[in-house]
Amino acid sequence: MILGQPQTTFCTQYERKDMEKPRKHLRPEEVDKIVKAARNNRNGARDACLIFMMARHGLRVSEALSLDWDQIDWRAKQITINRLKNGNDATHPLRGDELRLLRPLWKEAGQPKRGTMFLSELGGSFTRNGIAMMIARAGEVAGIDPDLRHPHALRHACGYALINDGIDVRTVQDYLGHRNIQNTVEYTKLSQTKFKDVFR
Repeated sequence: MILGQPQTTFCTQYERKDMEKPRKHLRPEEVDKIVKAARNNRNGARDACLIFMMARHGLRVSEALSLDWDQIDWRAKQITINRLKNGNDATHPLRGDELRLLRPLWKEAGQPKRGTMFLSELGGSFTRNGIAMMIARAGEVAGIDPDLRHPHALRHACGYALINDGIDVRTVQDYLGHRNIQNTVEYTKLSQTKFKDVFR
């Protein structure tokens, strides 16, 4: 029988261990909750925009820290993402929801042609710890699992969201700047849609 009652003997100890691996990514609704929670911070507009961009573009902390206003082409509604860790740079579209977060910050900064995008309250550079603490606090307020209240969960959120939206692996690889496609393939393992057309 092809689709009979599954037998427990088919599930090896290795498969059980794989099934028990903790989730590493935030779901879209969880990202929305963190962004909403960040809006209530003293620097809510900045914090919400930063978190949103990290999730939308799959940014590492170092990539978020290095964002500069000259990477944005306002007319074309695009942003150049400079990948670190020997990653591949790419040009990403800026959608309306993201532009609505970015433009107020840009205007508040004096509409500069260049300059660090996200600054500390004192006007200096944001730190890795500063971003991590801000995301952790927003995640706590949003009721997010403590294990997912960290910056890299936002990068993983991007990868999983793209795969679940049906974007092909090669395109996701380019979007995230992965040199090795095996890093991208990891996102397909928990895809909610990869088997949607099976037996149709």
